[in-house]
Amino acid sequence: MTLRRLFVGLFLLASPARADSATGFLERTIRVDGVDHRYQVYLPGGYSKTSPWPVILFLHGSGERGTDGSKQTTIGLGPALRQHPERWPAVVVFPQAPPDVRWPGKAADLALATLKSTQREFRTDPDRVYLVGLSMGGNGAWYLAYRDPKRWAAMVVMCGWFVPRSAQPTAEPVVPVNDGWADSALASRVLRLPLWVLHGDSDPVIPPDDARRIAARLDSLGAPARFTEFEHGGHDAWDPALAMPEVPEWLLSQRRSPTPGH
Repeated sequence: MTLRRLFVGLFLLASPARADSATGFLERTIRVDGVDHRYQVYLPGGYSKTSPWPVILFLHGSGERGTDGSKQTTIGLGPALRQHPERWPAVVVFPQAPPDVRWPGKAADLALATLKSTQREFRTDPDRVYLVGLSMGGNGAWYLAYRDPKRWAAMVVMCGWFVPRSAQPTAEPVVPVNDGWADSALASRVLRLPLWVLHGDSDPVIPPDDARRIAARLDSLGAPARFTEFEHGGHDAWDPALAMPEVPEWLLSQRRSPTPGH
């Protein structure tokens, strides 16, 4: 199963992209189907092309949608990078979903386009490509992982969901209707993908039902999956999740398994 092909072109800004010396965030613009989209790339301290670096694709939540190209760095992984850059020695890609658009569908293609452009521009390790998403971005992470689980070395999903919800409609469901029961189909697709699901037990926006079910199912199948439920945790459980040094340590220690025969 593959995502639709889009015409993608990378536009460098008129002047060289500025790096904030304190954060390493770089401004970028990409053109997809004739429309320019702004996004950001974080380069860790000490980055050099002399060796390949791990790369993380980060999918933000619904509140960070827009066209400004920076709001997506203000919640979740962006603040974690600014507070503890030493914990995240990786190139991080921050695409931004357009207003009123959720990740499943064309926005997911946009996210992959920013990742591919980053991999062309900087030296990254193809066997250490990671997917991280929170809330709406967690839904988008499940969507991308379902369609191409072998692309990723590991995934972290925080406060996300995968069964369609009337309060959070998407252009496409994570699991296509024709693929059967969502829990079973999703578990089968990501069975070998190392993943960590984190959720607040009192989340009033996205209840932890999906997280609990998929975690239990994967555990029963012996999958390399972790599940953390924060007691009295609300919808912003990504804050305590990303404050855990174990999360980046675990994530960046994963490496994609070699393809049989290679």
